[in-house]
Amino acid sequence: MNAPALASVTQISAPSSHASASNTVDDAVPAYVRRAQAGDAQGFKELYSKHKRDVARLAMRMVGPRADLEDVVQEVFVQVFRSLSAFRGESRFSTWLHRVTVNVSLMYLRAQKSRPQLARDSVVPEPATSDIESPASGAATAERLRALYAILDNLSDKKRVVFVLHDLEGVSASEIADTVGAPVLTVRTRLFYARREVYAAMAKDPSLDAIAKELGLEQIR
Repeated sequence: MNAPALASVTQISAPSSHASASNTVDDAVPAYVRRAQAGDAQGFKELYSKHKRDVARLAMRMVGPRADLEDVVQEVFVQVFRSLSAFRGESRFSTWLHRVTVNVSLMYLRAQKSRPQLARDSVVPEPATSDIESPASGAATAERLRALYAILDNLSDKKRVVFVLHDLEGVSASEIADTVGAPVLTVRTRLFYARREVYAAMAKDPSLDAIAKELGLEQIR
């Protein structure tokens, strides 16, 4: 499958509200998904066009703004293409797509952890900032993002997923439960402990306040 060429995703910063993203998808299986499942190339192109930005944003928030982020996004749509026939509409398509994106992102993170330390250190996150920022400002943002994702790297996969989906993406606990296949109470418990770990670590680094404010995290601390 020749997946559609990806637009640059490393500059995506501000999230759209989850509610507005969800409203673009019908509760029933969207027509373009049905066409894609039937092997219609135009249907898959429409699927890609409608969801590429949301996938790119979620992937970036899961793994951090890395130089090879586009590869992660590309792999998500490869997996969507391969497993689309398995989608039966038991959940909303956006929820299913979240699940695929999360799983691909976790596989990427595990692969990164298995790489030699020198190779991992050589990956410099690209700041998701405005083009008009000075190089110094952009570098400072990149360093803060690096520090934030170093904190997230210390979370277990389960805690990281619920923290990113709920506190960074604005997904409800009930939809996260559908995404990860766990009871809502379990999701809320994981979120409680994830927040406790993240904010305890952030409190030791005041320079992260700017990133927290940009992401809206200071509202729930």
